[in-house]
Amino acid sequence: MTHYIDGFVLPVPRDHLKTYEEVIAKVAEIWKEHGALDYSEYVGDDFSLEGTRSFADVANAKKDEAIIFGWIVFESREARDLANERVAADPRMVDLINPLTNTSRPIFDAKRMMYGGFRSLVQSSN
Repeated sequence: MTHYIDGFVLPVPRDHLKTYEEVIAKVAEIWKEHGALDYSEYVGDDFSLEGTRSFADVANAKKDEAIIFGWIVFESREARDLANERVAADPRMVDLINPLTNTSRPIFDAKRMMYGGFRSLVQSSN
């Protein structure tokens, strides 16, 4: 079965990673309550592959920023669209996201986040 995913990449100041992780753990549960099958985020560790541009380069990351790569899996695009509507309307999200963006030094800058919805092209599983 093919799924639909939302994928994203964003820089996060390294000194805010712990707070970001704590908040995102709660955000992931909200997404799953509203229809996500899986919610995953990873922090960049290796950006060296000769002849390619790295996520850090594309995100114009500063030396004190980590790169987050994540995705949310949905049953279908329709399920994703409905989940996005529900999450956007969930009052818990406002309480969780505001501390991330409304501080003297935001934990992340949504304007620097790269995002897209993706339909399946190839899936290979064990």
